[in-house]
Amino acid sequence: MTTLALAGLHVVVTRPLGQAESLCEAIRHHGGFATAFPLLAISPLDDYRAFDQAITALEHADWAIFISTNAVDSAMHRVLAKYGNVPEGVKFAAIGHQTAKELARFGVHQVLTPHTRFDSETLLALGEMHDVANQTVLIFRGVGGRELLADTLKARGGHVIFAESYRRVNPQSNADLLHHLWQHQKLDAMVVTSSEAMRNLLDLAGKSEWLRHVTLCVNHARIAELPLQFGLKVLVANAPGDDAIIQQLVQLVKPHGK
Repeated sequence: MTTLALAGLHVVVTRPLGQAESLCEAIRHHGGFATAFPLLAISPLDDYRAFDQAITALEHADWAIFISTNAVDSAMHRVLAKYGNVPEGVKFAAIGHQTAKELARFGVHQVLTPHTRFDSETLLALGEMHDVANQTVLIFRGVGGRELLADTLKARGGHVIFAESYRRVNPQSNADLLHHLWQHQKLDAMVVTSSEAMRNLLDLAGKSEWLRHVTLCVNHARIAELPLQFGLKVLVANAPGDDAIIQQLVQLVKPHGK
């Protein structure tokens, strides 16, 4: 892929601030234009009593599963403050390698992760996640979210405890910036890497005409389901990671520039 493989392409990245910069830099490196428009923000809880109560079970738990890097960042400081170190005997699992890498910063180096797609379904397919009968599993996550992981582990005989340590909020009140960019031919594609961010986008945009002309680039087929129902243009990456998203975006570049 040439350095200017994205020349002339205008892309909006909807990841939370702090998590969008690496992809924005990659887009610019390949000659594209990147604008950050976060559709999710991570907010601390007003009350951590339920979380602090949940992690009292960690000392005797069999598994601690972390849903995201946000779950690690918002939870592990409090875990270490309570225990002084990582409780022995607990096995750790993470949805993806980035989450496992974040756990390593807190001294957790043996982490079970999926090898292909990074989602609940792929984690649940691993043999270790089938053998949880009569085991205690703490799931570290934000408030709410998908129930598939917990429901499946319960069905397999596990005792599941949620340790919720943050909230996800939509930091945007309208889609005026996106409409402005489109009017000035500066909006070709949007990268949306969570189902919640996609719902926020569709809520903000409503029936706006510009949305039908923009290609939505997602990294999981599940995120594509809702926009496809509305007849929107969607590209699904064939692998995890930013490189796969860049490959998606290359498909949108016109042969002789814009």
